[in-house]
Amino acid sequence: MSRLILILGDQLALDISSMRDIDKERDTILMCEVMAEATYVGHHKKKIAFIFSAMRHFADELRTDGYRVRYTRIDDHDNTGSFRAEVKRAVDDLTPSAICVTEAGEWRVRLEMEKWAACFDIHVEIRPDRRFLMSHDEFESWAEGRKALTMEYFYRNVRRMTGLLMNGEEPVGGRWNFDVENRQPAKPDLFRPTHVRFTPDDTTTEVIETIARLFPDNFGTLEHFSFAVRRPDADRVLQEFIAEFLPNFGATQDAMLQDDPYLNHSLLSFYINIGLLDALTVCRAAERAYLDGNAPLNAVEGFVRQIIGWREYMRGIYWLAGPDYVDSNFFENTRPLPSFYWSGKTGMNCLATVITETIDNAYAHHIQRLMITGNFALLAGIDPKAVHRWYLEVYADAYEWVELPNVIGMSQFADGGFLGTKPYAASGNYINRMSDYCTSCRYDPKLRIGENACPFNALYWDFLARNQTKLKSNRRLAKPYATWARMSEETRHEIQKQAENFLANLS
Repeated sequence: MSRLILILGDQLALDISSMRDIDKERDTILMCEVMAEATYVGHHKKKIAFIFSAMRHFADELRTDGYRVRYTRIDDHDNTGSFRAEVKRAVDDLTPSAICVTEAGEWRVRLEMEKWAACFDIHVEIRPDRRFLMSHDEFESWAEGRKALTMEYFYRNVRRMTGLLMNGEEPVGGRWNFDVENRQPAKPDLFRPTHVRFTPDDTTTEVIETIARLFPDNFGTLEHFSFAVRRPDADRVLQEFIAEFLPNFGATQDAMLQDDPYLNHSLLSFYINIGLLDALTVCRAAERAYLDGNAPLNAVEGFVRQIIGWREYMRGIYWLAGPDYVDSNFFENTRPLPSFYWSGKTGMNCLATVITETIDNAYAHHIQRLMITGNFALLAGIDPKAVHRWYLEVYADAYEWVELPNVIGMSQFADGGFLGTKPYAASGNYINRMSDYCTSCRYDPKLRIGENACPFNALYWDFLARNQTKLKSNRRLAKPYATWARMSEETRHEIQKQAENFLANLS
């Protein structure tokens, strides 16, 4: 009896559950690059190249280890273009007794997989993805009966479960969260370490040439491709982050600098999400740096919280909320995404910088995503589904299970508070405080009204005003609403007129 083991492009882990009991002599691993997955949104060129190159290197790793691998490339003449058709073709050719696959990371593929048994008249085993710390059932049990699904309490639960940064039942340092110490602006530093870059090998070069030929009009550029696409290289990124960047990660993790898109960020999400690195192993390495005295607690706790807190929490929310979560639109926003989200051509330097860096790197760090591109879309009343689609397309670490709740729930508050406790809305003052973008911008972050006023300022107050009925009961917005109420009627009118004029010319 033989089985067909399907491994998806974001399941490149040697201990993935579908391979748990594989028989090297009889079972065949199927991997396929298919046009349906490459085109269901217009992915960044570097994202497609990264995934396909990592897949090909993983297939080579498996063959070297003695596994039987059937691999379909995106430009193979007999490539049928979809998972379903490629699985069907492999079933017809190999006549396996069963199909085994680790569950997909998004609803679209999961619902497709559930049809395969009937379509192919074969037993299909869909196994849980053990790369995550909490199963779907465990997250549902945690969420059941709670008035609010607060990430902080989920995070504490996972800390207890894993023992990370714990002294028995109490957190190391006597506090669960060191966020208050992690909100400092950054300054340019010529002595800051540089992140490791990898020169494309022959396999990656071939992939890049193929992507350039097949997807010439997709977002982004393929120039200066430098991702790790092999497991040893991803591990090197981890080791260099722990040694060089983690000690200074915490204090400035929310900071933004014009000419330093990476600062002290880890750049590990690409490799964790695709399977080249294990999330818990990464956290253990950071914890060890603290225990050995090589990194401060505020840095290590902040980093660990991003992975076992936010990352696990977002996955739990995604599956708990269901496939219709993508249609959430609490504010009933319908404005289309402005064209500068694709070009970076705007007079607002913060947006121009972040979007241009995204075009070049297929990356922006979490505050750039949340408080620049996400904040503007929220204030301007952009359709949240369009915002979601953009984020899914442009970032190389974006998979729907983590991107969708981050955008719909956290960034756009389109779920009305199912995920978060308040909208992440901010004026130009926040951007000026946490970045150096404003110093070379034509707009003044201190002005609300006038030709030179920062658009974020009027948009911020206009956002609060037009959504007051929906947000006035939110306790975390009591202060800004009190400030709005103290303004004169004339001032409020001028601010809203400023926002109205700006939005009327937004395209």
